[in-house]
This record gives sequence, C-alpha cells and structure tokens, in this order.
Amino acid sequence: MCRTLAAFPTTCLERAKEFKTRLGIFLHKSELGSDTGSVGKFEWGSKHSKESRNFPEDVLGWKESFDLLLNSKNGVAAFHAFLKTEFSEENLEFWLACEEFKKIRSATKLTSRAQRIFEEFICSEAPKEVNIDHETRELTRTNLQAATATCFDVAQGKTRTLMEKDSYPRFLKSPAYRDLAAQASAASVSLSGSSPAEPSHT
Repeated sequence: MCRTLAAFPTTCLERAKEFKTRLGIFLHKSELGSDTGSVGKFEWGSKHSKESRNFPEDVLGWKESFDLLLNSKNGVAAFHAFLKTEFSEENLEFWLACEEFKKIRSATKLTSRAQRIFEEFICSEAPKEVNIDHETRELTRTNLQAATATCFDVAQGKTRTLMEKDSYPRFLKSPAYRDLAAQASAASVSLSGSSPAEPSHT
C-alpha cells in the first residue's frame, strides 16, 4: 500500500492511473465528463448542464472536510474509486451500507438486513471484513440480538475515523486528486469569469 508520496514506485503510479481511469469512466457515464469521452481531461464547463457547472466547486470542496466528501455523490464515487486502488474499499462500502440501513423502517427488514451486513463486513473471515477491534465486533454481534437502526453505530464510527485519519489524507495527496483539483480550479475560474447568458428575445 502506498504510504508516502515522496517517491512513487511503479505500482503507486499504476494505481493513480487506475483511479483516474475509474473516475473518468464515472464522470463520462454521469454526463459530467467530456462529450468526447476523454478520460484524461474533463469538460466541467458544459453549458447544457447546471450540475456540470457546480462540479468544479464540488471537487474543490472535498479537501475542505471529510464530511463534505461523504455528502457529495461524486465525492463518494471518487473516493471509492481511489480506495479500490488501495484494496480497502470495504470500509466505505460498510459505512454506506450502515447509512442505508438506518433508513429502514420495517422491523423485519431491519433484522434481516442487519444480519447480512454483519456477515458481509463484521464477522471473522467476512468477504469484506472491516478493520475493527474484537470488542467492537462482539458488541455489534450482541446488538444484533435485538436489531435497531443504531446497532452498527460504534463499528461505523470506528471505520469512519479510520478512513478520515488514514485513507482520506492519502486521497487528497494522490496525484489523481491533485490533478483533478487543478483542473477544477481552472474550470472554476473560467466559469466565474464567463459572462451570463443573454436573455432570449421574443
């Protein structure tokens, strides 16, 4: 795993390229990217999309706080793409699963979904096992005996803290995000300097 940016071995550069490719594909599919489908350069100033105009501001906001990143649909997608290059996407996927879990109102669905989340992310040898301590794992197991919307809160909080202190700083320092932020800054300046559209004449 890439821990520093002082000297990039080949594997780190390959992961950065993979992240940019993943994000580029995401942007293109979301109609936020270049109309030509280019992965290397994004046309954030597209006049036909209001969301596209706000995208540079969105990208620059990701470095302001981890909360802003998690509250951004594009930010979550970009962060997830980055985590996949580090083979640690399970933490974010667990956090997202917990957010969706809290929205469930049916007690029956709550219980069944809680069990699925536990088996996928929490129990030992889970296919996407998150990095939490034994005490938290056992507390969560106990909570499942009478599942409520808050039964994963402790485990979710610990994985969030881990991401914020570990993966998030590396994401911001990654060549892919820094290049993305530079393009966003340029696009933001270009958009702010452009004249407003002329009113249509009847």
